[in-house]
Amino acid sequence: MSIEPGPSVPALTSRIHGCLLGGALGDALGYAVGTEPVKENGRGSTGFGPTTGTFSDETQLTLYTVDGLVEALEWANEGVGADVNACLWLAYLRWLATQGEAAPASAPTPQPRWIDGHAALRQRRNPNTTSISGLATGEMGTSVRPVNPGSKDWGAVVRSAPFGLIPHITPDAVYKLSADAASLTHGHPVARQASGIFSLLVHRLVLGEALPEAASAVTAHAHTLGGVAPELPERLEAALSLAAGGVTTPEELTNALGGGRTAEEAFAVALYAVLATAPGTGTAGAGTDDDGTDTLPVRHFREAVSLAVAHGGQSDATGSLAGNILGAYYGEECLPADWLEALEAPETIRGMAGLLVGVTTAED
Repeated sequence: MSIEPGPSVPALTSRIHGCLLGGALGDALGYAVGTEPVKENGRGSTGFGPTTGTFSDETQLTLYTVDGLVEALEWANEGVGADVNACLWLAYLRWLATQGEAAPASAPTPQPRWIDGHAALRQRRNPNTTSISGLATGEMGTSVRPVNPGSKDWGAVVRSAPFGLIPHITPDAVYKLSADAASLTHGHPVARQASGIFSLLVHRLVLGEALPEAASAVTAHAHTLGGVAPELPERLEAALSLAAGGVTTPEELTNALGGGRTAEEAFAVALYAVLATAPGTGTAGAGTDDDGTDTLPVRHFREAVSLAVAHGGQSDATGSLAGNILGAYYGEECLPADWLEALEAPETIRGMAGLLVGVTTAED
């Protein structure tokens, strides 16, 4: 199973924009689908597109992750050392306030930033309860003393793509930044490891690695993390195996990978969806709602994201992760124009992507 990105290699700027916009599109599609019944072919309703384009807290928190990283990088570019996890914690505390929740008086009061003025990020969209409860403690979790040490739901992994978008740091640094940030709200080893490995997948794709090879590499890496969270490599291996056979039924998907309600399940479902619909599997373009004029990357995006949300589980999480993966791989060229037209607040997402580009590269 192999995917060729096309005659031109996407620029880093395109991959950063594509990853963030793709994640928002997948989130919006999954958020709109909710509990809508799926069809036997596993693709759900035909004619999908984000019917309202409204995204959930998955996208909100992803953009606040970007903001925390941007602030840390701004300090670094000025020659001032900054605690990256502290910058992320302050960013997430500002998101907490947008949800109408108050941190205790012992927590710091973050200074407002550009991101805070955007209405779409101030809406309460069924926020992840573990993220809320973790931030509401007013404690900054660490890898040694994580907050919510028993929590391993999807809430941390879905905000972790931005760590993979920083180009000039080592894979070890990508993993550590992501896993440490998960500790702010989701302390279970599975949640922290899934976040780190997902960020590594995005990082490998952004640097130009082919999708199947990157998927196999991060799955192998997950096996090296130790036996405290065997669920992660087991689910990722199951995703690779299931995808090799192409698209399966929602029942088989759930039996093999779960419904996406835990970190490793959400990651595995998204990975399966992008691989099972990859060009060369015989499924690309089947069941999509395009008129036949879509390019191969766009057809792959439509098919993969539609499959990722059609399992009846945590659809906004799995759709968001699948969109992140494909946007990082293809860049903006995979994003369906009609879906983008319906997407909520694209200028805000592009604005945050532009800020990240500005502090990490010399590109405009």
